[in-house]
Amino acid sequence: MTDRSKWTKEFARRYDRHLDELKWLFCELYHNDMDAFGALTEMLCASYKARKTALKRRDRAREKDPGWYKRNDLLGMMMYADNFAGTLQGVREKLDYIEDCGVSCLHLMPLLQSPAGRSDGGYAVADYRRVEPRLGTVDDLAELADACHEKGINLALDFVMNHTSEDHEWARRARAGEREYMDRYFFFDNWDIPNEYEKTVPQVFSTTAPGNFTWLEDCKKVVMTFFYPYQWDLNYANPVVFIEMSANLFYLANLGIDILRIDAVPYIWKQLYTDCRNLPQVHNMVRMLRMMCEIVCPGVLLLGEVVMEPIKVAPYFGTVEKPECHMLYNATTMCTTWSTVATRDTRLLRHQMDVMASLPRSYIWLNYIRCHDDIGWGLDYDFLAQFGQMQNPHKRFITDYLMGRVDWSNARGESYNDDPVTQDARLCGTTASLCGVERGVFEGSDAIIDLGLACDLMLHAFVLTQSGIPMLYSGDEIAQLNDYSYHDDPEKWDDSRYIHRGRFNWDDAQRRDVPGTLQNRMFYGLRRLEQIHAAYGVFAADADFWTLWTGSDNVLGLVRTNAEGKLIALFNFSEYEQHDLFSGEQGDYVDLLTGEGTDPNCIHLAPYGFCWLYRPFDAE
Repeated sequence: MTDRSKWTKEFARRYDRHLDELKWLFCELYHNDMDAFGALTEMLCASYKARKTALKRRDRAREKDPGWYKRNDLLGMMMYADNFAGTLQGVREKLDYIEDCGVSCLHLMPLLQSPAGRSDGGYAVADYRRVEPRLGTVDDLAELADACHEKGINLALDFVMNHTSEDHEWARRARAGEREYMDRYFFFDNWDIPNEYEKTVPQVFSTTAPGNFTWLEDCKKVVMTFFYPYQWDLNYANPVVFIEMSANLFYLANLGIDILRIDAVPYIWKQLYTDCRNLPQVHNMVRMLRMMCEIVCPGVLLLGEVVMEPIKVAPYFGTVEKPECHMLYNATTMCTTWSTVATRDTRLLRHQMDVMASLPRSYIWLNYIRCHDDIGWGLDYDFLAQFGQMQNPHKRFITDYLMGRVDWSNARGESYNDDPVTQDARLCGTTASLCGVERGVFEGSDAIIDLGLACDLMLHAFVLTQSGIPMLYSGDEIAQLNDYSYHDDPEKWDDSRYIHRGRFNWDDAQRRDVPGTLQNRMFYGLRRLEQIHAAYGVFAADADFWTLWTGSDNVLGLVRTNAEGKLIALFNFSEYEQHDLFSGEQGDYVDLLTGEGTDPNCIHLAPYGFCWLYRPFDAE
């Protein structure tokens, strides 16, 4: 029996609001285990009590303004703390620079304690309540969160929920044969059941980590490892796992984290004779997490990492009545964007935008050009087939193009997980290098540099035009190039993702204030776009938008409109000038980049050029 005598009115109000549904979902998953539900309730109460007064004030303000994250004044930046400034204290000392970038949401890549050389970039967590010692302490993280909040910056952090490191205390005790901890993972005495799983479960990394299970020679057991052998999948059919992992999530939230990115959401629930992807139980769990956050810390957002096409991703938003994630990554548009750069053909991207436009405006997407990870070519090949573009040849072409293997390509990237059998490969590189800036710098060609910068800024303008929250990748604001030094690092040499995970170049950052430099042109060109984005409500996530035909397959056209006005946005994905483009829209429009009046049906775009044409409705 839960003792409510020491509950505050606030906690009781929030808890009672969700009690019926929370209990129903929990009991459905965990077979009416009311002792476990009592433990869940006690954990929620303890997490609420542990929350700092300042964070509770933040929660209350956001409860009154639940759409605070849906407006057009939120700009994100993701970074590795060590690459950017060495330590968490170093990041805190560099907040003025982050503020100068216009950033209001700082996403720090994984920084919790992980074993060196067996961490998958920090995604194999050994302790959810300790920061990697070389980066600092949890106190440093809390102090950074406080400092961010003072500057109006939200702090985001990854929460690796699907698996732990094999060095986690649970895993070590399981390996030692403690039944309680073995039951928190998937342990088997032989390969009989794992082989049954293998019949229906796809492999995540078929070349670098084939198979979904690992044999542990020391304890003579098989353990489930969907990603890498050192990442052991957690068994969420065990209620103890769900309760204790949720407690870890709230521990991080109580340090001052505003946004928690739930890693690998679709994989969380495992069931034999299924593909162990997107099972109904996953949605029940995410829905419970959403309600639990609204009880303990309603100012905290859940960001789901679901790397699939939008139609399959959208269910993770839940419904209006029963929401799940607050935000989701728009990974497919990112991949389609780079395919469009390679092909110069916007038809697939326009189709992608039509799909996005058909979804509810309440869905908040996190939009980006590049991130810490590789680019995989999960495109709509059924759509491409009507143009004679077949899957494997198309994948090979865009990979070759972005690696600079095509004669007319200026791009410089590297492949990742290249499969010689399927001819499939993912792609790595910084935005600037993939746009051709690196080649221009290396060859000393101002013309190639100019073209690469134009492409870079056009892509950022496109991201800013999409509905949702734009997210920059640290270094892109100064056109940082590929870092090839990882080739000489014995712990990184075989993982090409480190080509775009290089150390932030502070010398280049200083050059942003030197007129005419590459860094100056990129930094202030991007800042101008960001300032326009923040100044006009038509960029807000709830604005209506649709695509338009511009007269050229090289040029993507978008229209955005709300009560304030209408925006026409055109993007030239080719290195050729585009003349006499039309929008089909009527009225007096102003080019937001030049301030000049423009005919929306006689538009000229330079190579990789773009335009934002705006008409306020009060001008009619």
